[in-house]
Amino acid sequence: QVQLVESGGGLVRPGGSLRLSCVASGSIFLNVLAWYRQAPGKQRELVTSIKTTGITNYADPVKGRFAISRDNAKNTVYLQMNSLKPEDTAVYYCNSQRWPYDDWGQGTQVTVSS
Repeated sequence: QVQLVESGGGLVRPGGSLRLSCVASGSIFLNVLAWYRQAPGKQRELVTSIKTTGITNYADPVKGRFAISRDNAKNTVYLQMNSLKPEDTAVYYCNSQRWPYDDWGQGTQVTVSS
């Protein structure tokens, strides 16, 4: 089990970029890592994930714009978000899974607005 702390959220104009970081309190080498988001009035949804092999998966709305990466040496997972749109506005959560643990960060707000 690890504690996760996200950072990097904020207010950005449409078309802009942000890079989110999520630092774990312990090793994430064997963990599947993911980013989820939850917009007001909507359910939390999977944005992207990265396996221990480095294989990634993206939700259709963010394909080609977002990129997930991991640095196991730094116990950190990143989310590079480019070409941001107002519909990307949400609280973004980091998730780490390694059986039997399913750990979540506290979330970081991303607001895309002009």
